[in-house]
Amino acid sequence: MKSLLRLIGISLVAAALLPACAAPKKTTPAPRPPYSQRADVQAWVAEAAQRRGMSAHWVAHQLAQARFLPQVPRLMTPAPKATSTAPDWAGYRNRFVEPIRIRAGVQFWNRHADTLARAETTYGVPASIIVGIIGVETIYGQHMGNLRVLDTLSTLAFDFPQAHPRAAQRQAYFQGELEQFLATAWREGTDPGQPLGSYAGATGLGQFMPSSQEQWAVDFDGDGHIDLMNSVADAIGSVAHYFQAHGWVSGLPVAYLPVFDAGTLDLPTLLAPDIRPSFTPEAMAALGVTPQDGQQHPGLLALIELKNGSNPPSYIVGTQNFYTITRYNWSSYYALAVYELGQAVAAAREGRTALPVTPRTAPAGPTP
Repeated sequence: MKSLLRLIGISLVAAALLPACAAPKKTTPAPRPPYSQRADVQAWVAEAAQRRGMSAHWVAHQLAQARFLPQVPRLMTPAPKATSTAPDWAGYRNRFVEPIRIRAGVQFWNRHADTLARAETTYGVPASIIVGIIGVETIYGQHMGNLRVLDTLSTLAFDFPQAHPRAAQRQAYFQGELEQFLATAWREGTDPGQPLGSYAGATGLGQFMPSSQEQWAVDFDGDGHIDLMNSVADAIGSVAHYFQAHGWVSGLPVAYLPVFDAGTLDLPTLLAPDIRPSFTPEAMAALGVTPQDGQQHPGLLALIELKNGSNPPSYIVGTQNFYTITRYNWSSYYALAVYELGQAVAAAREGRTALPVTPRTAPAGPTP
């Protein structure tokens, strides 16, 4: 306090003699009206209720219970470029492929080995991929989120941060997710104020959004009800079904290491399709990259670039299955972390050490 008063030129004695009226008045922000009392929300309620065959009164009642969460828009707002850090694959990997998740993954796999094997047989998705997803998403159910889904989705549906570069598109997306969330609760007769999830409204061991749950979640334990938070079997089966529905090819590798030909390397052409598989092995080789051990690969491939902070980027060759993992989270870093975590857990169960995928840097060549 002394240093502060000295800085503003007021001694402690003088400060004590200041009249009370000189003290700044504390102002409290006006309370936010319940969502159900906002004109924009009322219009949305009428339209959503009509589309889904819900009672408009019931929908309005639910939104009257929803609370604005100020931290949620902040978490959705991209960091300013001046303060954002360059992507770094090694740093990203170390957050997820680490001892705590590997040990928890071994316990999870051992405990649910029969269910994982049944999901692999049913949907063709390896147990290691399912284990990798659930480990990256929630550390096998340890961190599924503690925010009410009704609050997060209402906040994002009606108070999405306008500073976001795709604010209108994202707000429309979350309005759709809120509508689906309420429609599911209406149909099943459940209380939408009960489920907890992430700051984006995802729930359960696999962090499904409401629309994903509606389309791809399955009752894998056969109890007549889908419960992604409390039924591990439902979560495992739903993750596997999601991958099958998004193009997983049973028996296909996830990625290959690239072998570069500096004389013919054409990175701009190879990277133009981004992570979508677009090149046959022969076409990729003609552009200066041969997939190691993948010259006879039966499908299309993509060259995946991974940034390494201030160091040169490195690369792997992704298959259709690598691309399918990115349909769960649209990030090549995420997909490779899921794959590596699953491999590390599988190796730990067998008492061996998994060799990490080591993306390779490109040599200097004629690429402009």
